Amino acid sequence: MNHEGTPLDLRSSTRHVVVMGVSGCGKTTVAHGIAAATGLLFAEADDFHTRASVEKMRAGIPLIDDDRWPWLHDLAAWMAERAEEGRSTVIACSALKRAYRDVLASGPPTLDFVHLDGHVEVIRERLASRSGHYMPASLLDSQVATLEPLQPDESGIELDVALPPEELVDLAVRGLHLPQHQPAD
Repeated sequence: MNHEGTPLDLRSSTRHVVVMGVSGCGKTTVAHGIAAATGLLFAEADDFHTRASVEKMRAGIPLIDDDRWPWLHDLAAWMAERAEEGRSTVIACSALKRAYRDVLASGPPTLDFVHLDGHVEVIRERLASRSGHYMPASLLDSQVATLEPLQPDESGIELDVALPPEELVDLAVRGLHLPQHQPAD
C-alpha cells in the first residue's frame, strides 16, 4: 500500500528539466532563471565533467562519446537521487544527441527538455564575447553538426535563443507547466 509522504510519492511528484543546446545558447542563464522562478534545484552539467574532458575541450578537442557516457550516467544518477529525496531539478546540459537524452531520461521518473535553438551566428557572437569559460568558440561547428533536435516522442519545448533570457524563462515555465516558486517574505 502506498502512503502519503513515502519516498515513492515524493519521487513521482518531482519535476526534472534539462535546458539543452549548443555552447553559448544561454543554457545556464535560462536554467538559473527556471530554478529561481520555480524553486527547482539547479545543476550545471559542466561541473560533472572529468578533469580530462575539461582539458580536452579547453584545448579545442571535441569530446567523443566514450568521454560522454560516464558523464551522462552521472547526471542521470544525480537527478534520480534528487527525485528519491523529493527534490525537483533543472540542469543546464548540451544533450545534443537523442542517445544522450535517452541516458539522461533513464534517471528521474520524468524528464522534460527545453531546447534553446536559433541562428548559429547569434550564438557565435555570444561565444566570442564570453570570457572565463573553457569551451572555445571553435567547437561550435562540431556541436551544431552533432545536434539532433527533439523528437516528437520526447517531452519538451523548443525556444528561440534570440529572445531575451527573461522571456525564455517565462516561456519555459509556462510551456512545461512548472509550479511557480513563492519566495518567503
